[in-house]
Amino acid sequence: MVGLRSHCCFWRDDRGIALSEALITIPIVLLIFAAFIEFGYAMSQWNQTVKALQYGARLAAVSDPLVPDFADDFPTDADDPLNNGDATPNDSTISATCTGSGCEPASLNRIVYGSPDSQTCSALVAGAGVGMCHINPRIEAANIAVTYQRSGLGYWGRPDGPVLTMRLEVRDITFDLPILGVLLGLDEITIPAHPVTITTEDLKTCSTC
Repeated sequence: MVGLRSHCCFWRDDRGIALSEALITIPIVLLIFAAFIEFGYAMSQWNQTVKALQYGARLAAVSDPLVPDFADDFPTDADDPLNNGDATPNDSTISATCTGSGCEPASLNRIVYGSPDSQTCSALVAGAGVGMCHINPRIEAANIAVTYQRSGLGYWGRPDGPVLTMRLEVRDITFDLPILGVLLGLDEITIPAHPVTITTEDLKTCSTC
């Protein structure tokens, strides 16, 4: 009889229920808060990447070409000198691409790090410009890919070189998610390439810029 009463009292005893519920719900609530915070952080990284690409594309459009052998791929003069002054062909199959170490190092470093002599994203100093990495510190030279294509603009013999379509994009940059990346294995999600296409102007770096 005593044992039966003890069991009945135990099942009717509701002390500690609130604590048990809290132990179950608090981790879930914290995980939801972490998801909201890291989603905002991921969107910030996404936005930084897009802005850095827009800036880098604009800078590259008025800088020395990034691809090696540029003059061979896109000659300024026509094969027949008598054709100089005629419109260049509108043939987008004529293109040249480079990625990371395959690009001209000095030109790429200037666009990514702000100086042709820099290989890291250091603080801005006198005489150095702003690079893509100052907008998004996770961007490095190895993550950049650039493609030049014939646009049909310009003419043979143009003194400032051909007018091309240039596409700049990033590759292999992952989101930095310090909490969800560890808990849920989401630290390997790659930021989209977000290619920025722009028409080049004078592909010659300004010595005083």
